[in-house]
Amino acid sequence: MKSGVPLNLQTETINPEHQNLDSLEPLDLVTVLLEDQTRAALAVFQARVSLAYAVEQAAQRLERGGRLLYVGAGTSGRLALLDAAELPPTFSWPPSRVVALLAGGREAMWEAQEGAEDDERAAVRDLLEQGPTPNDVVIALAASGRTPYAVAALEHARTLGCLTIGISNNSKSPLERVAEIPILLETGPEVISGSTRLKAGTAQKIALNTFSSAVMVRLGKVYGNRMVDLKATNEKLRIRALNLVLGLTQADEDSAKVALEQAQFKVPVAVLMLEQNVSVEQAVLRLEGAGGRLRVALEGDK
Repeated sequence: MKSGVPLNLQTETINPEHQNLDSLEPLDLVTVLLEDQTRAALAVFQARVSLAYAVEQAAQRLERGGRLLYVGAGTSGRLALLDAAELPPTFSWPPSRVVALLAGGREAMWEAQEGAEDDERAAVRDLLEQGPTPNDVVIALAASGRTPYAVAALEHARTLGCLTIGISNNSKSPLERVAEIPILLETGPEVISGSTRLKAGTAQKIALNTFSSAVMVRLGKVYGNRMVDLKATNEKLRIRALNLVLGLTQADEDSAKVALEQAQFKVPVAVLMLEQNVSVEQAVLRLEGAGGRLRVALEGDK
């Protein structure tokens, strides 16, 4: 049997430990798959220094009004889109300040678009349509580290002065070379050879969760460890908002409900109203004066 064209990628290597995968009983099969997934978290942990630096640099750009632009193809692009979609409801991050560029467009979320990940021109075009500026943060993901769409977009973004972050699962890759901040998640061969939606994808998801959550914490979207900037768009979240206000103030439930309704269910505003005995308008001004940080606004009254 011919070996084919060598890709020289760890994620494409045949894993010798699992040559009998198709012969395993269900419990053994599930055990093997789960055990391999645990290596994903370790790979991200080993990249924590690079991740922390990316968080620090990204927060500085976003403080200046920049946006988050995610870029990817296939599984990596879908994970990027998922992370981007979570920021507005979780942290009230403006939808206009987060973009996900998926090779092949939104249709690729559900069905593979032939040749889309190889289209470098489309990558640059899609990027330029967003009007990137030096305050923007562009994060490109590719398990191989060589997906043309991701590499081309990130390389062009860097020429425009954007902060460029490249997340890949193979070392010495083109994505690693063009990124200002490369983040290498060395997950190695997959249980199912080449199926990077497995632990390579899991590692990317953990890295994205960590990155975006840490950035939002640095931007004051969290008070203590409480998700105070959530968008209360349904009954469950309105109850969560009420519990947050009750936990952060001395108010009774009725007073907390009134304050939240007046504050349009913005928890930081309601907390300031109750703790500092001010109107909605005054609370909004104090929060704005504190850069949106509830802790700074509360401590400024001491």
